[in-house]
Amino acid sequence: MEPPDFGALNLTRELPPSGHPLCEAWGSRAEGPVFHLGHILLFLGFSGGSGSYGRLYSFSLLTLGFLCSSLESWSDPCSVESLLWNLALSCACLGQTVLVAFRLRSLSFSGDLRRLYDCVFRRLGVSLAHFGEIIACSDPDAHVLEKDHCFAVEGKTSIDKLSVLLAGRVRVSVKGEFLHYIYPFQFLDSPEWDSLRPSEEGLFQVTLHADETCHYVCWRRKKLYLLFAKHRYIARIFALVVRNDIAEKLYSLSDKAVNRSGHRYDLRLPTFCHKPAISVEDADEKRQGEMAA
Repeated sequence: MEPPDFGALNLTRELPPSGHPLCEAWGSRAEGPVFHLGHILLFLGFSGGSGSYGRLYSFSLLTLGFLCSSLESWSDPCSVESLLWNLALSCACLGQTVLVAFRLRSLSFSGDLRRLYDCVFRRLGVSLAHFGEIIACSDPDAHVLEKDHCFAVEGKTSIDKLSVLLAGRVRVSVKGEFLHYIYPFQFLDSPEWDSLRPSEEGLFQVTLHADETCHYVCWRRKKLYLLFAKHRYIARIFALVVRNDIAEKLYSLSDKAVNRSGHRYDLRLPTFCHKPAISVEDADEKRQGEMAA
C-alpha cells in the first residue's frame, strides 16, 4: 500500500470571517476621565459598611459610578448593551438610596429619645433601626411624674416594668433613709428588674420619690421579654446597659458609706452585702473584732 501524498493534500482551511474585528494591537488612545471616575466611585461604593448609613453611602456612590459608566458608553455607538445595563444598575441603586434615606428619615426621634440614644445606646454600636424597635416596644408616650409624687413605694409597688428617666431627678430611700439620686438617662428600677426571673413577681424594696417634675419612658415586662425572644442582640444590649447601671448605683452607694473613723466602706464585702440590716458602723466593729480574734 502506497503512503498518502501529504504534499498534494490541502490541510489548511480558511476560517469564516468574524462579525467582530480582532484586536491586533493596544489602542493608542487612553480612556477619558469619566471612565476612571466611574470606576473609582464603584470601588468606593463597594467598600461601604453594612449599617443604615453604610448602605446609604454605598448605594449613593454606586449610583454615581454606574451613571459615569453610562456616560462613557454613550460616547461609543457600538456599546448599546453596556449603556442599557449601566443605566439599569444606576436606576436600581438610586431606588435603594431613596429607600434607605426614607427609612432613616422615618426613624427620627424626639429630643429626649434622641439624647437617650446618644448617651446610652449609640456608644454600644446600636443602630437606629434596632433603637427604633426598642422604642416601638415601649409605651406610646413618655410618662410624667409630678414633683413630690412617688414612682414606687417600698413593699407596695409591684415590679412589672423597666423604666428610664428622661428628665428630672428622683430620690431613692429605704425606710426613710436616703440612698442616692437617679439622674436623666439612668434606669429607675434596674436592680429590681435584674433581681427577678421572667416568671417571677416581686415588690420594690425602696421608695422612689420625685424631687422635681420628671419624664420617663417604660417597657412592660411581657412585651420586653417577647422582644428579647425575637431579637437576641437586643436582649444582650439590655443586659449590658442594665447591669452597668446597677454597677454605677452600687459605686455611688459605696462612696457614701463611711464608718465612724471616716474610712470609706466597701459595699462589696460579704458582711455588708449579705446582712443589710446591720449598720455600717456595726459591721465595721464586727469585722475588726474578727480580725483581732
